[in-house]
Amino acid sequence: MSASPPDLATELLRLAEADPARLTGLATEVARRARDGGDLELASSACRALGIAALHVTDLRTAERHLRDAIRLAVRAGSPELAAEARLRLAFVRCVQGRMEQAISEVELALPDLHGAGRARAEAQRAVIFNHLRRPEDALASYRLAVPFLSRAGDHLWLQRVLSNRGIVHGYRHEFAAAESDFQEAERLCRQLDLDLSLAVVWQNLGWLNALRGEVPAALRYLDQAERRFRALDTHQLCWTLADRTELLLSAGLIAEAREAAEETVQEFERRGRKVGLPEARLLLARTAYLVRDHEEAVREARRAALAFGRQHRREWVAVARFVALRSLAAMSDDPGRAPAVGRVGRGGRVSVRQMEECAAELAETGWPAPEVEARMIAARLAVDAGRPKRAERQWEIAGRRRHRGPAGERIHAWHAEALLRLARGNPRGAKSAVRTALRLHDEYRATLGATDLRAHASESRVEVAELGLRLALRDGVPADVLTWAERGRARHLLMRPARPAHDRHLAEALAQLRITVARIQEGRTAGEDTAALVERQITLEREIRDHCRRQEKVSTDTIPTAPVPLRRVVEALGEQALVEFVQVDDTLHAITVVDGRSRLRALGPLAPVRTLVDRVPFALRRLARRTSVPGSQAAALNLLRDTVAKLDALLLRPLAGDLRDRPLVLVPSGPIQALPWSLLPSCAGRAICVSPSATLWYAGTQAGRARTETGRVVVAAGPGLPGARWEAEGVASIHAVPALVDDAAGAEAVLADLDGAALAHVAAHGRIHPSNPLFSSLRLADGPLTVYDLERLHRAPEIVVLAACDTGRFVVRPGDELLGLSATFLALGTRTIVAPVLSILDTESTTLMIALHKLLAAGHSTASALAQAQQQVARDNLEAYAVAAGFVCLGADSTMPT
Repeated sequence: MSASPPDLATELLRLAEADPARLTGLATEVARRARDGGDLELASSACRALGIAALHVTDLRTAERHLRDAIRLAVRAGSPELAAEARLRLAFVRCVQGRMEQAISEVELALPDLHGAGRARAEAQRAVIFNHLRRPEDALASYRLAVPFLSRAGDHLWLQRVLSNRGIVHGYRHEFAAAESDFQEAERLCRQLDLDLSLAVVWQNLGWLNALRGEVPAALRYLDQAERRFRALDTHQLCWTLADRTELLLSAGLIAEAREAAEETVQEFERRGRKVGLPEARLLLARTAYLVRDHEEAVREARRAALAFGRQHRREWVAVARFVALRSLAAMSDDPGRAPAVGRVGRGGRVSVRQMEECAAELAETGWPAPEVEARMIAARLAVDAGRPKRAERQWEIAGRRRHRGPAGERIHAWHAEALLRLARGNPRGAKSAVRTALRLHDEYRATLGATDLRAHASESRVEVAELGLRLALRDGVPADVLTWAERGRARHLLMRPARPAHDRHLAEALAQLRITVARIQEGRTAGEDTAALVERQITLEREIRDHCRRQEKVSTDTIPTAPVPLRRVVEALGEQALVEFVQVDDTLHAITVVDGRSRLRALGPLAPVRTLVDRVPFALRRLARRTSVPGSQAAALNLLRDTVAKLDALLLRPLAGDLRDRPLVLVPSGPIQALPWSLLPSCAGRAICVSPSATLWYAGTQAGRARTETGRVVVAAGPGLPGARWEAEGVASIHAVPALVDDAAGAEAVLADLDGAALAHVAAHGRIHPSNPLFSSLRLADGPLTVYDLERLHRAPEIVVLAACDTGRFVVRPGDELLGLSATFLALGTRTIVAPVLSILDTESTTLMIALHKLLAAGHSTASALAQAQQQVARDNLEAYAVAAGFVCLGADSTMPT
């Protein structure tokens, strides 16, 4: 590198911010030659550049050593200004070490020797320290002094850094437009100066800002960009990106992923010795532990964070760490048996109302609005439990003041507080209005999310609010109102199509690679080979596909899910059918029936006995379906099954028999009865039954069916390795006079293409529920798995789908009865009717049932009626066939094949 010493020094300092790894070798050689040649000023600048690079890519001790060398060389050169510039960077090292007082002292030592732009750089460095201390007013005052000087001096290297850091302060103050303006200008300067590393820092900050204002897809895009760059450069900024990602996952309700990310964040901060960030990472870990009810770990990590913040003189952060610990202690006090494990907090080991009130006040004083609202909600609950309603009202009143400003999540909680306040003050109508507003805000927020899993998980934050509205409706006892409120909190994400570009080549290629990898894993395991590398490849591809889809924003116009279906529309669509919607509140099960234009509401009783009985059904069916040589085994299983379903019938349907009589049923289950094989219940035997996630989704299916009157295609396919699948597919295909896709013809892309727009689709294959991500639940086809992500690429879903594959009718149930899985996806995409098993059928042959079903469909019977009759026919054959047939249910709205 040939340049004059001042130009060379400037380039070294620029390169330290652009590519610190490449800078290290170059600057080391320049420093050596400058020393040998007596150019101590250039040697000092080279050492300062080495210190900056070491701060990014090696360790803080090395950075400190280089910066001290830079100071000594500048002093020897008689340049106090160069020494002060190096001292400013040493101040930042002290800040990252968590030694805040020493960091400020280094800035104070540098200031007398700095003038003009140098003094502006000192103010900017002091502002960074103030920002870590959560002193935004002091930080902004320093930035106001620094920015004009740096701009006039043309010091764009420091100006981009200052703008990026000032944007963070604006973000904390919820001044989002000002923050975005600063970040965008910093991004422009980084591109102009070719600062790769600094550009990635700006991307990280833009990701953090978008997460803060609830724009999850944009946040994910920026954080992914930043993380890739930081990993490539191997810099310490990766720690902060992981922390921001954890925060984002928490806000999106992806708790399991957030906990893994928090653990990685702690490890990364520890590995790199960034003590200033370590307590923040521990605080994230404490928050994730609270959400999975590991309160002991939450208290332990929050207390460790509070102690570390205290040592760093970060009072504002101590306040939020104390709240996180106190929140878990309050949760533990509801379970007295566990409370002594972390020590007593107040009288009797309980968190007192006063403690939580004081905590909320401290959060307000130190500028934590979202935790403050949550703390006041907890304080109000504690006050109610203690019989102090006026103190509860005061906390709700203060929390509710934030309902008109701030991010969506904060406003939703504030409206919840307002609803509780209005209810406490004798205004139930106003309370319902506040709840409706909170739910509308949540729907608007969720509409910005393109990915199915993000929408489903986002519902967790609305459950408590929706339950308040439902509880109010139950108290009034008006069935139509209860139905409406139940629908407001049920399976809402299924009313929204996932966002996908028309032709997403990247997604299609990644899914194809996943199929190839899974097929090679199966081949390798069959051959007894080591498949560890292939499994790792599968995990990487699944993560890539998941993250790619999460980055998609909602692009269609139907962003907000439809309002709950009015009762009069339900009545019109039901005809001779009867609707039963089950509702669970406070561990009590209720049922709303709609028959002949009349609606009734009944309390069915505690949910616990129902849950216990439902858990017995799969065990009994598996024993019946398994051919065993143990004498009396099947007889015992049959007795257990009959006893169990009789008791379930007595709890769920017999109390409604006077209304339902012998009508076809539309059932909308909740909670544990989502996976119930309804045909087993005596009241349901031989009866046409449709099971739907919500009445609104069922009604939408009935209306969509009216628009599809044309004759459509029939698609039949069989996957490999399932006993009788080929025979079954060929038998079904012959009934409809179509060819069956079997062997190599039944590849994923070929089957997907035929499914698009079909009137009837039948797939016999191995089904799999993915253990950690339901969107990778799949049907095994000739070349690998056909996943939910594949199905979401359909332009038009089949009208009727029959899945002869175990577990394909079973939903993964998220809070708010938000459902994920293969059948849920078909329903969300517009499939009207699905026949699928809600239980594992042990991959046992289902051919007899399927042939009977399709003969009835071809003869003009509706799907629900055909399934009921086919189940009755098969039940007479043998116990194994009976057990297999019983697991199937008809999902969605009833329909008849086009003729």
